[in-house]
Amino acid sequence: MISTLRRGLLVLLAALPLMANAAAGGSAHDLVQDTTNKMLADLSANKEKYKQDPSQFYNALNTIVGPVVDAEGISKSIMTVKYSRKATPEQMTRFQENFKRGLFQFYGNALLEYNNQGITVDAPKSETGDRAEVGMTVKGTNGAVYPVSYTLTKINGEWKLRNVVINGINIGKLFRDQFADAMQRNGNDLDKTINGWAGEVAKAKEETDKAAGKSAQ
Repeated sequence: MISTLRRGLLVLLAALPLMANAAAGGSAHDLVQDTTNKMLADLSANKEKYKQDPSQFYNALNTIVGPVVDAEGISKSIMTVKYSRKATPEQMTRFQENFKRGLFQFYGNALLEYNNQGITVDAPKSETGDRAEVGMTVKGTNGAVYPVSYTLTKINGEWKLRNVVINGINIGKLFRDQFADAMQRNGNDLDKTINGWAGEVAKAKEETDKAAGKSAQ
């Protein structure tokens, strides 16, 4: 069973990849709507190839999705000021790469399992300033509907993903808590926590799997 978190990150991957190629200046809502359609079409055309060689899929995600995510902003948010201000530029860069790699490796297969049961972008909201919220609903294989809310921020005239809330689960907060817990367990060793981040993502997924299983009972 694909967990709520896994479904939501599946949607994150499905909805955003081609934003990197979209023209600057468009609305966040239009970008999400347009790129959702394009990504699902691309997945339909290449799914069998990606299934035969998942590493090719992960590399594609890193190339296409990576530039769309505000990796620097998200990484600093996950670390919080308490730890990010102590990190060297090299450590921050390494954590950003490990953050993206962890997501792509652990949740890429969920996207390959998706059969386009139904994704609907909510009606556009008023967009003013450099932050916007875009809502979406996703229908799972069991017919359940999952609400998703994206927070996007405009950086140098381009919209970037900053956070996502999936069925009430705030992914940014989930990873912040996971990072703080890992730092405690690792004796505040920043390098050890950064290098082991893929394992922390796996642990977060397992914990959310359990929570989703309990809520379904």
